[in-house]
Amino acid sequence: MADLTDGYFTRDGKLHTWPSRKRSDIRQLILRHLGEKFIVGRQYSELEINEILRSWLIFEDHVLIRRELFQAGILGRTPDGSRYWKVERSEEG
Repeated sequence: MADLTDGYFTRDGKLHTWPSRKRSDIRQLILRHLGEKFIVGRQYSELEINEILRSWLIFEDHVLIRRELFQAGILGRTPDGSRYWKVERSEEG
């Protein structure tokens, strides 16, 4: 993880602080790092996504991070939000 993200993760690699809006560069680095926790080609239920995110977060807002991963194009999802997948790099553009 880049030095820019120092102070956002615990020693064991869990995210404890979400950067402010003005730190969008750091947010993107963190989202890419968290996106590495998912496997391309595998579909996940919302529950599975939540469990994975909870295991990497100290704070309780896994819903925020799930939404941010989707909005950043790192995770795709069905219109009803029941299935998720990691977007392949070629899909991200």
